Parts: sequence; C-alpha cells; structure tokens
Amino acid sequence: MRIVSLLPAATEIVAALGAMGRLVGVSHECDFPPEVRLLPRVTRTNLDPALSSGAIDAAMADAKRTGVSPVEVDVNLVAHLRPDLLLGQSVCDVCAVGQDDLARIVSTLMPTPWVVTLHAHTLEQVFEDIRKVGEALELRDEAEELEAGMRYRLRRVEARVAERAVGAQQVAPPRVLVLEWLDPPYVAGHWVPELVTLAGGQDVAATPGEPSRPRPWEELATLAPDLVVVAPCGFEVERARTELAAVARRDAPAVLARRIEFLDGNAYTSRPGPRLVDAAETLARLIIG
Repeated sequence: MRIVSLLPAATEIVAALGAMGRLVGVSHECDFPPEVRLLPRVTRTNLDPALSSGAIDAAMADAKRTGVSPVEVDVNLVAHLRPDLLLGQSVCDVCAVGQDDLARIVSTLMPTPWVVTLHAHTLEQVFEDIRKVGEALELRDEAEELEAGMRYRLRRVEARVAERAVGAQQVAPPRVLVLEWLDPPYVAGHWVPELVTLAGGQDVAATPGEPSRPRPWEELATLAPDLVVVAPCGFEVERARTELAAVARRDAPAVLARRIEFLDGNAYTSRPGPRLVDAAETLARLIIG
C-alpha cells in the first residue's frame, strides 16, 4: 500500500504503527520521525514562516476573506506518486489541507485513492482516529497495542498526580492557562484542556472538545492563572520565546507577570497523535513538578 499523508499527526500515527515504509509522500510540515524529511513534499505554503505571529494571523485572515488557501497541493506530484491511500483532516484549515480542498484533489486523481479523514477534537477521538488508520492499513492489532500503550502512560500520569496531591495535601489544582497563539492570544482548545486535567491542573480558559479561540489579554488577566503555558501552534520553544517577548512588552504585562513555562506546541500539543502522551507527561512536570 502506498500512502500520502497531508497531516503531521497522521504521519506520526503511520510511523507509530510500524508502517513508515509505506509512506511515499508527506506534507511540508511533516517532520517526525526524522526519516520522513527525506520523503517527497506534496504541499507547500505561501506564508513566510519568518513573519511575526501578528503578521501570520493577518495573512490567514486575508486568505480566509479571499478564499485562497494558504496551503497548496502539488497535484501533479501526488498523481505521480500514485497513492492507494490519502490521509487528510477536517479539523483546521489554517496549516493543513482542508476537507473541501482534499475532495477536489481526489476528484482529479486516477486511479482514485482511498481517503481517510481524521477529525479528532478530544483524546477519545484521537484514539478513534488511530483505530481508523490501523483499519485502513490492515494493522488493527498494532493500532490496539499503540492505543493500549498510550492509555497506560496516561494512567501513570494520573497516578503520579494523585500521589503528589495527597502528599502535598493539595486542596485545589493549580489554575492553568495554555496559549496556542500570542498575537492575538488564542487559548488552546480541543484535547488540550483534557491534558491539563490529566496533568493535575485546572484549565481556566478552555473547554474540552471546543476549538481554540481568541480571547483578549484583559479578559485572560481576570482569570488569574497560577501558571501560563506558552505553546504556540507551529512554533518550537525558541521561536515561542521570541514571540512572547514581543507581545509581553506591548500588550500582556498582567497575564505574563505570572509564572511562565514553555512547551513545544509544534511537536506536541498541536498534533492529535501519539505524542499527546508526551505532552501530558511534560505538562505534569510543569504543573506539579
């Protein structure tokens, strides 16, 4: 089976199922495991990654207004790769190929590949997507093993949090704010509030399963978080530090005077795949020590 993945999380799921050898093409954002960087890139973006958070947000708003997708697919390359299976998503059109664009691409391909669309907004739905990919790849046992291993690690996080809370005679969990973007500020939604709870915190700004949403700095300040976790979508920690420094001086002194920690949002919290467990473990270290 020849697989083209248009989503980093889907690529990571395929790799975790032991099917790396079946991947023949990936998106421009797929970078894990490192071996996938050698595969043909079937997408590209017209956005300059060096732009500031504010400039990227403005460009995305302009793209939405004009109907021009910021992500382009090299349809000729996809056709040349002749995939049997295309892995896409229907969660976010910002940095990955959306469902409508995927349908148009598939309609041009002969023979027509099988399409599996990932649509997770919660941890349970992430497990459903893993099983869905396992079914498509005829790797059901591997998918069950992957899910079981992830659930085991999450239970270990919960047990550690419970033990720590008893030892510290903790009355209430720390109040946690996770920022997925900084200019404008977006609070991280979808599965992130669940991860915060698993890790021993109380997410004060988002509801499990709901999309990430913009909220003004003044409003975030009234939430009085004990901990602000900065994990911008698509940014590694060093870039996140740079972006934070820019907005801290200008817009957000009340919020960012709190305890600040960084998490690699590009690798962990923004990808609904196997490394969400790593995100939970990291959040637990940040929240409870």
